[in-house]
Amino acid sequence: MRIPILKLQHYLLVSIQTEIDDNTAIQFQEDLLSKIHESGTSGVVIDLTSVDIIDSYIAKVLGDVVTMSDLMGAKVVLTGIQPAVAMTLIDLGIHLSNVPTALDLEQGLIKLRQELGE
Repeated sequence: MRIPILKLQHYLLVSIQTEIDDNTAIQFQEDLLSKIHESGTSGVVIDLTSVDIIDSYIAKVLGDVVTMSDLMGAKVVLTGIQPAVAMTLIDLGIHLSNVPTALDLEQGLIKLRQELGE
């Protein structure tokens, strides 16, 4: 299963609507990095509202996606992080302290614009 990546103006928008397995996570990582490269986008919003649980591998891939996107010049904002997901990330030692977050998609787009100085 592939996670859809939408282009909205000059941003990329990802809304993860299902629990993701290891293969889907790796495919998502590759798809997103390719889309950043192709589109030349400066920002990505990843909405995790529908993700209720996350395991250590998926958490690592998510952290890697943020770092890799940043290396490619695209700022990532995470939105909709559920309490259980936040606790799991911290328990696993994955601190996304430099990653902007927002409660929902609308606030995430506003936050992304602020981060990019637009």
